[in-house]
Amino acid sequence: MIYLKLFFSFLQIGCFSFGGGYAAMPLIQEQVVTLNHWLSMNAFTDLVTIAEMTPGPIAVNAATFVGTQIAGAPGAVAATLGCILPSCIFVTLLAFIYTKYRNLSLLQGTLASLRPAVVAMIAKAGLTIIISAFFVNGLISFTRENVSVRMVLYFILAVVLLRKIKLNPILVMVLCGLLEVSYYTVTHVIHI
Repeated sequence: MIYLKLFFSFLQIGCFSFGGGYAAMPLIQEQVVTLNHWLSMNAFTDLVTIAEMTPGPIAVNAATFVGTQIAGAPGAVAATLGCILPSCIFVTLLAFIYTKYRNLSLLQGTLASLRPAVVAMIAKAGLTIIISAFFVNGLISFTRENVSVRMVLYFILAVVLLRKIKLNPILVMVLCGLLEVSYYTVTHVIHI
């Protein structure tokens, strides 16, 4: 019975959580803490932390965590299946519709009109990340206290390494990460 309850609770979350894992968190909290009392609020906070730090979608990680806590490995399977089933059905239906009607001019026009919106959303996400990295308070203000010169230098270095030297993007990310760790270590040792 608990397996069905886990499955149907996370099936609801999978059906109604549009917008990614963070949008699913209030639904997960409602199901897990408020309605079913599977976790306390403190345990739910731990759940959010674990779901964010482990690889994979947050909602799936949360389902696996809750299922394991409540009913072991079979509970994890039941909760995870409930969470991913709506997406699997939806994507399968979309794939079927696309393969059947992909040559239809209306579908091609719709897809072509979505491309600029997708590019705009990706550009907005990139600009948001750049603004939060370059400006200490997250607002565009070109004062000495607000501009993170170190992050601007990392960005310039990354662009040069990627565009001019054609270095692998993963290596560039690792290099920038190592530079930041080195900076933190040096400044931390000096302040001690």
